[in-house]
Amino acid sequence: MKKKRFTEEQIVKALKRWQAGETVAVVARDLGVHEQTLYNWKSKYGGLEVSELAELKRLRDENNRLKKLVADQALDITMLKDINSRKW
Repeated sequence: MKKKRFTEEQIVKALKRWQAGETVAVVARDLGVHEQTLYNWKSKYGGLEVSELAELKRLRDENNRLKKLVADQALDITMLKDINSRKW
C-alpha cells in the first residue's frame, strides 16, 4: 500500500487555510501538491474538524472489523450447512 505524504490532520489544516482566504495556488505551492489535489481533499474532508476526523476514522475501523466478523460467520454457516446436508 502506498504511504501517504500527509496525515489527515495536516489535510484538514490545509483546507482551513484555504477557507481562511488564502488562494488555492498558494496553499498548493506551500504543500508541494497540485491544485486538483486540494479540490479532491475538499470533497473528501471538507467541513470536518480534527476531532470529527478522529471519530470518523474510529468508526471506519470498527465498521471494517464488523464486516470481517460477518463474513467469517457467513462462511461458518455455509460450511455447517454443507456438512449437515450430507447423508451419514
